[in-house]
Amino acid sequence: MDATSCTRPAPAPETGDPVPRTVMVVPTYNEADNLAWIVQRLRDAQPLVDVLVVDDESPDGTGRIADGLAATDPAVHVLHRSAKGGLGAAYLAGFAWALAEGYDVIGEMDADGSHQPEQLGRLIAALDGADLVIGSRWVPGGSVVNWPVRRELLSRGGNRYVRLLLGIEVHDATAGFRLFRRTTLEKIELDQVRSTGYVFQTDLVWRTLHRGLVVREVPIEFVERVRGDSKMSGAVAGESLRRITQWGLRERLEQMRRARSRRSLRTAAAHGRELQ
Repeated sequence: MDATSCTRPAPAPETGDPVPRTVMVVPTYNEADNLAWIVQRLRDAQPLVDVLVVDDESPDGTGRIADGLAATDPAVHVLHRSAKGGLGAAYLAGFAWALAEGYDVIGEMDADGSHQPEQLGRLIAALDGADLVIGSRWVPGGSVVNWPVRRELLSRGGNRYVRLLLGIEVHDATAGFRLFRRTTLEKIELDQVRSTGYVFQTDLVWRTLHRGLVVREVPIEFVERVRGDSKMSGAVAGESLRRITQWGLRERLEQMRRARSRRSLRTAAAHGRELQ
């Protein structure tokens, strides 16, 4: 990981509380206008949940703001990376840190307010019996606010395309408001993840399902950012779909190859028994 420095977590309070130690990983790049605001909302909404800010050397001083928050709140931690490496790389660095520090539940959320911390409780409640919980825009009860029609159609269509391409039932595989159990992250071979950008989110869903684990979606209200510049554009969305297609076809071909191999092994075993 391209991490250069980080703050360390405070020890978990010895209260006897059975609530799993939980941390939300929040990647940032030029989020100086939003970071303090969203971290305060998260701490107010879920006081027992820690925050890890993963900053990619933001030129607008986001990293310094994060350090200031960590200096005054022992539940806020900061991981500084030496350059902008993309969403997937930032999350992988955050996951590695959180796993090393012994967290039981590790989450994802954006810093721009599109994922509302006040709705995190829905994901926490749904984690019982699940290995990955996704805050979904596209299940009944989910919604988006202040999105142009074109972007909504693109997201809905992209996720429908992902379902058909990969043969999965998840309605919002590209969503970035999530909770993983640490055991899930330990089982899905994070060291083998090569996907970047928004493909990364789909990749982790696919890996979770492929391991036979339980993915659950709960409805959320996704709010378009009101401060700062969106990282998503038509060009970025188009590139993401192209990469999802390339990656998805590779995965499906590999899945079919493995299925043929298993059938061949069963046929050979049956033939061997007949010869005995």
